[in-house]
Amino acid sequence: MVTVIDTIARPRLRHPEKAHRPDQEVLRKPDWIRVRAPNSRGYAETREIVKSNKLVTVCEEAGCPNIGECWDKKHATFMIMGEICTRACAFCNVATGKPNALDMAEPASVGRAVAQMGLNHVVITSVDRDDLDDGGAEHFAATIRAIRQAAPGTTIEILTPDFLRKEGALEVVVAAKPDVFNHNLETVPSNYLTVRPGARYFHSIRLLQRVKELDPTIFTKSGIMVGLGEERHEVLQLMDDLRSADVDFMTIGQYLQPSKKHHPVRAFITPDEFKSYETVAYTKGFLLVAASPLTRSSHHAGEDFARLRDARAKSLSKHS
Repeated sequence: MVTVIDTIARPRLRHPEKAHRPDQEVLRKPDWIRVRAPNSRGYAETREIVKSNKLVTVCEEAGCPNIGECWDKKHATFMIMGEICTRACAFCNVATGKPNALDMAEPASVGRAVAQMGLNHVVITSVDRDDLDDGGAEHFAATIRAIRQAAPGTTIEILTPDFLRKEGALEVVVAAKPDVFNHNLETVPSNYLTVRPGARYFHSIRLLQRVKELDPTIFTKSGIMVGLGEERHEVLQLMDDLRSADVDFMTIGQYLQPSKKHHPVRAFITPDEFKSYETVAYTKGFLLVAASPLTRSSHHAGEDFARLRDARAKSLSKHS
C-alpha cells in the first residue's frame, strides 16, 4: 500500500462483473453509519507525511469512513506494491488493471514514514499482485525489515492477499515475523462467486491456519463485512471455520457500497445485531472481537494489539 496519493481524479479501471444493475434498490444509510468529514490539524499533518514520502494508503484508496478519526491520531494503513490491483472484487474501490513494476525503494519509504509519524503500531496491506511470481511476498518481508530498522519499537500488523497458487510465498512473509498476520475472508462462502470471484474461501482459511503452524507466536486475524446478503447462520459457521484455524481476532463491519457500479448493500445491520455477533464470537473462543457498523480491519489497530497481548497473557495464566 505505498505510492503517491493524488487529489486529482484518476480514471478507474473496472471489470464488467463489478457493474451495478440500474434496477437495484439503493438503501438509505441509517444515522448510526454517518461520520464527519475530515478537517482536523492532525489529519492534515498525516496527509502531508504520506504525500511527502510518496506513499499510498488504503484509507484513501478504499474510501474508509474512519479516515478523519484515524489520521487525526496519526494512524494510517499503508498500501504497498502500487494502487492497481490484478483482481476485481465487487466490494472494493481500488482500481483494477495491469500494475506497474514494483518500486524497490518503497520499503525504505514506508519505514521512514513510520518513524516520522512516531507510530507505536503500523498496518501494512497491499493490492493483489497475481502478476508476480511470489505474489509480492518478498516485498512484504522487505517492508517489515525496513520498518524494524527505521522504527524498532513499532509493532507491525500486515493485511495480506491470499497468495493463491504462489508456492512458498506465505513462508517468506511469516519468516519476517510480523506481530499480527491479518487476512480477511471478507464474506461468507456463498457470496464468493459474486463478491470475491478471484479468491477461494477454504484456501483463505488454510492460509490462516498455516501461519499458526509456521509460527504460533504470531497473532492471526481475519475480518468480514455484513450486509452483503449473508444469512446469520452462515456468519456463525464462518466463525467456527476461523476458530478451527486457531484465528485469534475477528472483525465484523458494515459493508458500504463505494459506488453504484459495486455490489449493492442488501441490508444495514443494526448495532444490536453487531453486539450479538460479538457476544457469540467470544463464546467460540476468539481472544478479541471487534464488531460494529464502522469497524474496519485496521480501525483502532494499535489499541487492539495491546488488548490482544493482554488477552493472550490472561489466557496463558488461566491454563498454567
